[in-house]
Amino acid sequence: MKPDVPCILLVNPWIHDFAAYDYWARPLGLLYLAAMLRMHGLRVSYIDCLDRFHPRSRVVGKGAKKDGRGPYLKTPIPHPAGLENIPRTYSRYGVPPEWFLDDLSALNPPPDLVLVTTMMTYWYGGARETIAHIRRCIPDVPVVAGGIYATLCPEHASEALGADLVVSGPGEGNILEIVARFTGFSTPLKFDPENLSSFPYPALDMQNAIPFAPLMTSRGCSFSCPYCASKVLQPKRMVRPPAQVVEEIEYWNRNSGVANFAFYDDALLMDAENHAHVIFEEIARRGLKVRFHTPNALHIREISQKTAGLMRRAGVETIRLGLETAAFGTENRLDRKVTEEQFYLAVGNLLAAGFEREKIGAYLLTGLPDQDIDSVKESIRVVKKAGITPVPAHYTPIPRTRLWKKAVEASRYDLESDPIFTNNAIFPCRSEGFSWRELTELKTLAQEDAGNHI
Repeated sequence: MKPDVPCILLVNPWIHDFAAYDYWARPLGLLYLAAMLRMHGLRVSYIDCLDRFHPRSRVVGKGAKKDGRGPYLKTPIPHPAGLENIPRTYSRYGVPPEWFLDDLSALNPPPDLVLVTTMMTYWYGGARETIAHIRRCIPDVPVVAGGIYATLCPEHASEALGADLVVSGPGEGNILEIVARFTGFSTPLKFDPENLSSFPYPALDMQNAIPFAPLMTSRGCSFSCPYCASKVLQPKRMVRPPAQVVEEIEYWNRNSGVANFAFYDDALLMDAENHAHVIFEEIARRGLKVRFHTPNALHIREISQKTAGLMRRAGVETIRLGLETAAFGTENRLDRKVTEEQFYLAVGNLLAAGFEREKIGAYLLTGLPDQDIDSVKESIRVVKKAGITPVPAHYTPIPRTRLWKKAVEASRYDLESDPIFTNNAIFPCRSEGFSWRELTELKTLAQEDAGNHI
């Protein structure tokens, strides 16, 4: 390789929060960018500040699940300004700073450009600290930030992160332009940013371990739920050929021994007859001994008897349903993607297909503007009556969604002044403030007689 080919470092930053856990979470967009850069002949290195499998870690495996989930290392840190009164421990999740600095110093060759991703809007403190350490260790190297927070809050990110450039939106289309701008290295594009089938497999091999593989079979969603930013983050729906998806699954299974896969699609079952059904049928035909999980939730009304049976045959193990609420008769429901009849029919189809009750969970939004806690409790009871597990999902106000204005009006915080106040752990749209009692009540009610497997 020519010595003038630049080296690009990609970094997954720390999380700063009251709670965090590795629920099949990987920076898939960043790992795709790493693979694309390698495709174009660049030298690439990768550091994951959240790495549960860091070589210096002595807690790998402690508390971890067989399906790839597990707890992060964590260190208590001071509360952010404005959240000092929240009676919960605030922590940095991920490896200790000295490990990160040692890993940065050990890079050979040193990077010519650093790319840092961002995730939740209220996690920006972790990205800011990560960039500050990069500046301390390699002060003359330019830093570019992108990802979810950078896309939803570009002005705030430009002021808060300390990066040389903040990029909004999917990075595939302009990644080579960014490299050329900061390094002078230019090369023709070898893939089509508008065609997922032209993408290389994500660079999962750059991780210290692959306990599971994140899997993207499509991008975007045709629904426009008022609390969701999918349409903002990915305006255009794109779908991969089913055969290519199965080839990737088999590739990671055979070459890296990966047995667990997490679907990252926002709408996996959309047009299922021509997409998901074909994928599941081919997985079953090939006899692959793998397991699948759906942390992003499935659209309930798409779970027909046929779909449930195919998912079961293919090895889908952990089901999460996007229910939102079981108050089916309420006129002011946020969205109407599913009726009561469709919910019970989908659950019945899953159970009839042989899925274990404790492995089927329904997300229920809590902490919505003007939401009555009794309605949440009733929704939990309805889900449990259906024979599956309720999974409370605390609402995060997201800029540029249709519910944002209502959230701003309902919040006891000035949400527009700082994304830190959108943290779902503090129930920002609850006018009375944080309540340990109510949080405990919801957790207890959801977990009673349900097993704690989801």
